[in-house]
This record gives sequence, C-alpha cells and structure tokens, in this order.
Amino acid sequence: MKKSYSSFLSFIFTLCFALNSNSQPFIKVNGNHFVYRDKTYYFAGVNMWYAAYLGAIPEGRERLIQELDTLKAIGITNIRIAGGTERSDLSSSISRAIQTDPGVYDEGLLEGLDFALAEMGKRGMHAVIFLTNFWPWSGGMAQYVAWATNAKIPDPDLSSDWREWQKFMDFSASFYTNEKANQLFRNHIDFIVNRTNTYTGVRYKDDPVIMAWELANEPRPCPDVPINEVNIPAFINWAHETAAYIHSLDTNHLVTTGTEGKVGCFHKEEIFFQLHDSKYIDYANLHLWPRNWQWFDCQHFEGTIQHSIEKANEYVNLHIEMALKLGKPITLEEFGMERDSCNAFQGSAVTARDTFLRAMFDKAYRNAKEGGPMAGTNVWAWGGYGKPHPVNEVIDNAKAYVGDPLEEMQGLNSVYAGDNSTIQIIKKHAGEMISLCREQNFSRK
Repeated sequence: MKKSYSSFLSFIFTLCFALNSNSQPFIKVNGNHFVYRDKTYYFAGVNMWYAAYLGAIPEGRERLIQELDTLKAIGITNIRIAGGTERSDLSSSISRAIQTDPGVYDEGLLEGLDFALAEMGKRGMHAVIFLTNFWPWSGGMAQYVAWATNAKIPDPDLSSDWREWQKFMDFSASFYTNEKANQLFRNHIDFIVNRTNTYTGVRYKDDPVIMAWELANEPRPCPDVPINEVNIPAFINWAHETAAYIHSLDTNHLVTTGTEGKVGCFHKEEIFFQLHDSKYIDYANLHLWPRNWQWFDCQHFEGTIQHSIEKANEYVNLHIEMALKLGKPITLEEFGMERDSCNAFQGSAVTARDTFLRAMFDKAYRNAKEGGPMAGTNVWAWGGYGKPHPVNEVIDNAKAYVGDPLEEMQGLNSVYAGDNSTIQIIKKHAGEMISLCREQNFSRK
C-alpha cells in the first residue's frame, strides 16, 4: 500500500514541478542572507536529532505528527536532525544506529528519516541534516576510525578522569587524516544524498524540504589539551574537501560545518574563519553552552545567569563580526540551558532558561532586523511530548525521546510541550522572525 501511495505522490510532485519550476524552490545564499522564493529568509527552529527514530516505529510516527503540528502552531519552520549515526560499542553510544557496519543500514531508521522529511514537507518546514558526529553518543567520527583501523575507541564514560575525554577527542580527531575512514564517510554521504524517499518518491538531493547538509555535529580539530601534534590544516582541508564533495553530488542544497564556533576551533578565531572561508561552505554557524563552558551553574542559577548572558552576547558578537568578514549568513543553531537547580522533570522551574532564551532571541532578532548576518536560531532541544526514562529504556520507546543525547541526563536541556512560559517565548521569537521577513522584503521592493 505504501509503495503505490509513494508512486502517486512522486507523480504529483513531478507534475507540479513541470507545471511550475518555481513551485518547489530551494533555500539559497545571497551575501549575508538566505533567500527563499526570491525573498530574504529568516527562521526560528529547534533541534530534534531523534526525528528518524520516532519515524521508525508506528507509535513514534503518531508522536512525530503531534510534535510537528505543535511546532507548526508555535511558528517553528526549521528542524535540525541526525542523518548519520553509527553503531558503536561505546558505553554511551546509541544502541540502534542508521549505519550498523560500513555500508550496512538499518532500513527502518532510513524509512523513519523518509517519514520525518515527508511530514515536515507537508507543513512547510525545512531540515538541516548533520551527517556524523564528533562526540561518542551516536558513534560518529571515532567509529569510522575504528572501522578503518580495527582500533579500540577510548571510552570516556568508563572513567571519572577528565583525561579520558582528552584521549577520546584525540582519537576522534584522527579521523581527519585517515583516508580510509573518510572514504567510508564519503560512501555514506553518497548513499544518503542519493537516497529516494519511500514516502514521496523524491531523491534527497532533489528534495526542497532539506535546507542544508551539515558535515558533522560539532567537529573539532583536537582536544582542548592536545595529546598528540595538532594538525589544523588537515581539519580545515577536510571540511573544504568534504563540502566540495557534497556539492559535486548535490547542486541544490547548502552545506555548512556544524561547529560550535571559536570554542570548537581550538579557541582560535582564525581557525573558525579559515574553516568557513571556502566557496563550498555556504554559511557559518555557532553553538552556545553556558554550563559546559563554565559560565553558568544551575545549582546557583540566580547568581550566574546574568554573567552567562554577558558572555554569550560577547561570543555571538564575535561570530557575527567574522560572518560579516566572510560575507556569509550565520545561524545560532544549537543553544540551551538547564532547568533551575538542575532538575530534569516536566513541571520543574525554568526561570534561568527563559531569561537566557529571551536574551538570545532578542540578540538574534535585533541583528537580523538591522540587516546583519544572523539568519536563524535552533533551540536545543525539543522534548515535546516525551518523558524522561532511564537511558536503557529509550531505544524504540516512542515516549522516551526528549532531545538529550543518551550520554546526558535525560530531560536536562529538553523543552517540553508543557513548558508554557518557554513556549510563549519561542512563539514570540518565531513571530518576530516571520514578520521581519515581511518587513525587510516589503522595504526592498
């Protein structure tokens, strides 16, 4: 039944496209701005990396539809999702992965990704899809290295010694100079970009629902405290060459890096600039993590929230300046904050989070309104109608996905559908970004 319906949808898409070549445009870049349907494009979005996982199980599809309807009502038009997870033996890595071995795929998860994109398309939403991960929670670059070398990945979650994280990061960063690991990754890119959606009959590289391909979630060139020699040129060359490879397969979609910004570039501005200084990297992005970067303490949130906002504003300003020099748009694509007193459950207070999000939304909106390069935001992470469960109960449990990676406390950074004060702040921001598009386009006519 599904295949005949897919054929029908494919026929309708092809017919509509033939009748009006502008009916399904792709988001493009013009200087410091995104352009969509011949107008400047701004967005308010969320992170929901687990979209394919919900789409892979029947009850999960029901929840995914509910989540997308809720997000649509709030004004969300952009969702950042995972398009590459790798099966790994790491203790904190997700036990079900899109790629189980090199070139071997979980068809259920692929169809789950198909379903998510098809449903997003019905609601006029766009996806940013990251293709692998620097961190261990989804296998990622370290797993590609392990596949290529048969080496054992250092498991940072088996020890409380912070130096184990340095060892893991060093191992993961060896990916950039491992040609076999990169060939396996390029094989995955080729497979995903050329995949045909089983629900719409549209190839991913021809699907206007997709806004951009992202090289990886938070790629870094090395640990903060390097163990081996740091090869910055290899990191930059990897990004440029991989982006060029994606564009050689797909001329419709944008490509970006997925970096945290300066923090993810060995804390050096010049590395961030060089990373994005390529015609194959279409726009820049940055992430903000006040607690991880020792700006914020959720146990003492009243005394650290204003300091966090000040530091965050400085960080955003720095990257806006670099985006201007690059002549490209930039997005604040991953940022969040813990609930008050580090609580993770629905109904617990979110005073600090609301204060932080309000400030960051205002920062992004004001820059965009002034004609700056800030073009979109993606809150981390949408938990929606999920409920925190023990990590070992998350996989294939439609109710258990809440947005936090399985290596973290479930629910800590999640925005639930019942977080009414936060939802209203997000909704207001989404409305501002939408109205901004209209204001700017009206003034340019």
